[in-house]
Amino acid sequence: MEIHSKLGKTSISDLSIMQRSLLFAELASIAYCDKAEATRLARQIGFTTVEFYDKHGAQAYRFLNTRDCVIACRGTEPTELNDIAADLRAAPVKSESVSRVHKGFKKEVDDLWPMIIEDVARLKKRTLWFCGHSLGAAMATIMASRCWYDDALMDPTGLYTYGSPRAGWRGFVKTLAVPHVRWVNNNDIVATVPPAFLGYRHDGNEFYLNAYGQLRKLTVWQRIKDKCRGLWMGIKQGGIDSFSDHSMTNYVAHIKNNQENE
Repeated sequence: MEIHSKLGKTSISDLSIMQRSLLFAELASIAYCDKAEATRLARQIGFTTVEFYDKHGAQAYRFLNTRDCVIACRGTEPTELNDIAADLRAAPVKSESVSRVHKGFKKEVDDLWPMIIEDVARLKKRTLWFCGHSLGAAMATIMASRCWYDDALMDPTGLYTYGSPRAGWRGFVKTLAVPHVRWVNNNDIVATVPPAFLGYRHDGNEFYLNAYGQLRKLTVWQRIKDKCRGLWMGIKQGGIDSFSDHSMTNYVAHIKNNQENE
């Protein structure tokens, strides 16, 4: 895995939104690595301390330097039964903060939360960020909400997610005041679940990548046409666009190209 983000002596807060988007996309990718590889890659970016949280299959990393702390949640792994079970438990349950959230996503957060808050409570003179891909994006959203509502913990500076499913009901997302950049790649199927008719809604400022991987703001009709274009392009290449668009590798590549053209 090639790393493009380099912090040096720069704080994450000093980066542009596109620079942050690439940084957190790479950290969300690193979250799928084992600890040795994650540590090696994170140090290339500029993080000096790496902590791995793992309980009952729920997993996340803490990346730390003298200026910033990032909690990067690991997404769904097809070989992990716990991850698959978490995705399928779509019943809405009462949130620890406000309103209701996805039962499976909440369970993943519950498993890690005692370890997370122990470390976050000790943070001083650092900014706190959350990021994640897929299941990890939903976990990061719920964690950011819990920090925001817990007076004993510092407020998160920001939340960056990629291919995120809907994590909670309207009341949950409307009261989440953490600045949230939510990336969606064209026909990414995970961004369409759980269904809205169950009460679930998306949070955050959506950054939409079109069928060509370009960041665009589209009308409803333009978006429908773009999604059809993406499906047709996938068929011509012998693939299923809805699944390939969920790949974290594609998110990183597209965001890198858009940042270079910024």
